[in-house]
Amino acid sequence: MLNRFRMLVACALTFALCWVPGFAFAGDAEDGAQVAATAHGLSYGIEGFERLAKGTARAMEGQPEGYRFPVDEGVDLVVAPATDRVVVWISSKAVEKYGLDPQDNECVSGLKALVCKLDSANCMGGAQLGDVDLPWYVTEETTFDAGGYTYDFDERGADGDRYAVIASASGDAKGGARWLDSAQMVEASSVVLRDEQGPLTSLASFLGDIDYRPFWVSIKTSGLALVIAFALGLFAAWKTMGTSSRIKGLLDSVFTIPMVLPPTVCGFLLLMLFGRSTGVGQWLIAHGVSIVFTWPAAVISAVVVSFPLVYRTALGAFESLDIQMLDAARTLGWSERRIFAKLMMPLGWPSIAAGTVLAFARAMGEFGCTLFFAGNYAGITQTIPIAIYFEWMGGNTSVALFWVVVVIVFSFIVILFINMYTAHSQKYRERGLSRAERKQAKALAGQGDSLDPAGGDALRIDREALAELMHDDAALQGGR
Repeated sequence: MLNRFRMLVACALTFALCWVPGFAFAGDAEDGAQVAATAHGLSYGIEGFERLAKGTARAMEGQPEGYRFPVDEGVDLVVAPATDRVVVWISSKAVEKYGLDPQDNECVSGLKALVCKLDSANCMGGAQLGDVDLPWYVTEETTFDAGGYTYDFDERGADGDRYAVIASASGDAKGGARWLDSAQMVEASSVVLRDEQGPLTSLASFLGDIDYRPFWVSIKTSGLALVIAFALGLFAAWKTMGTSSRIKGLLDSVFTIPMVLPPTVCGFLLLMLFGRSTGVGQWLIAHGVSIVFTWPAAVISAVVVSFPLVYRTALGAFESLDIQMLDAARTLGWSERRIFAKLMMPLGWPSIAAGTVLAFARAMGEFGCTLFFAGNYAGITQTIPIAIYFEWMGGNTSVALFWVVVVIVFSFIVILFINMYTAHSQKYRERGLSRAERKQAKALAGQGDSLDPAGGDALRIDREALAELMHDDAALQGGR
């Protein structure tokens, strides 16, 4: 059974590794590259092309004000298509190195063709830069004003990250850029196209560039949430069993409702509870405890959505037990805690274990509640589902697909584990005793009486006991 499990897991991982590169490198441009391009007659090329579908205007302490797009270090080409113009920034270093004249349309026509080509390969079905018939404004100044918007292409946040920021006097700067293209200009001879790389090199480069922090955030968040949900779920199920029918129905509804509510509703309620809108949140903030948009908020979100799964499976397992057996244990003087630990938990464990695994998977896949209550902070609250969404919104489809495959493989392993454990538990119940227990019972049964190997002495003892019982019965009747 273990070898079969390992084989299935290996097959799933192999399938995932084959699938990810295929999606990651699909849809390449004519020269075989999605992120790099060059053209005959140009002394320069483009590498590290990235299309960001959406930025953010949410006010954050220490971050620039305005509509922000994250920009990688080394980027010296930024293209911001607005509603009525296309603003292009080329760093002064690149202008001087490659002899470009931002005011000469013919001089930058080759660069325009490269950018449009890569933008088309990364548009994911959206609007394409080459189809936009708008005037191009090219500048080498890091700050540029156009159409009521101020563009800053090299703004730094308090954390040291680089941003392209678009600000407007009206406060709404989203119209300044429908999306953002960024890239690095390099020597044409140093541009490495996709078809010039081997598959292993491409795979190693792809896997090496991935930020794996969402995986570890998901693991530690789901792990801690599972411990809390497991303890609370078992305790709630145990105590709910001993209540009256009316109270039991009320408690069951309260404990189960997070399972049927939309995750965004749960996140909104948690945000209201622990924010400044309620007395609880105000009291916590006044005492220096800020939960909103922190890692503890991600844990609380995972606990809320996974708790009902543990509670429902545990309650169902406890209710399926023989009530007469539990009453018999009480008549023998067993305490409720001993009954719970020695009878209810062992007998209901197969169902509880399956529910626990499902609760862990639910915590791993949580998106709406976590995003609403904990936010999206890389390395802190950004879990795999949140990373999938924002990688796709940022144009990194290959990375989003990688995390999708990771979730699929993880879900496959979870379901496989549940099925195997359920089958094993069912066989255990059918056998009644484990192999070791049956072997021990057989050994004890085969041991003869040391007084009479043939077993006659044991028969004599039974006869003597029977005669004694009959004598006592006769004496009792004679006394009457």
